Formats: sequence, structure tokens, C-alpha cells
Amino acid sequence: MDGQNRKDIYPGLEVGIILKKDQRSGNITYGVVKDLLTSSPFHSRGIKVRLEDGQVGRVAEIIED
Repeated sequence: MDGQNRKDIYPGLEVGIILKKDQRSGNITYGVVKDLLTSSPFHSRGIKVRLEDGQVGRVAEIIED
């Protein structure tokens, strides 16, 4: 599942994000969502979130159990 729809993302969810510095390389950083930073219901490049460790990026994938 991709992270383009805000309704699919919530605090406590484990996700993979692409940090601003990794946009060219596409490196994915994994963590748990603390805050949602994008207010619109959809974003083509992924909803922007802050992880519990403070890193900010756009959701590239949602880790499902």
C-alpha cells in the first residue's frame, strides 16, 4: 500500500518514508508515525509525516502486519 491517502495513515502506524535528502536515491527510512504534516486528503508524492524519532519525510510504503 502506498502512502498517498491521508485516511490510510495514523499515529502509531509503521511506515517507510523517503527523507528530503534521499529523494534522488530513493532510500527508504523505516519508523513509526508520530504526526501527520500534510493536511490535504491526497498527495501524489506521499503524505508528509514526522516519525517518533523526529525525522520528517513522505510516506513511500505502509508496513502491514
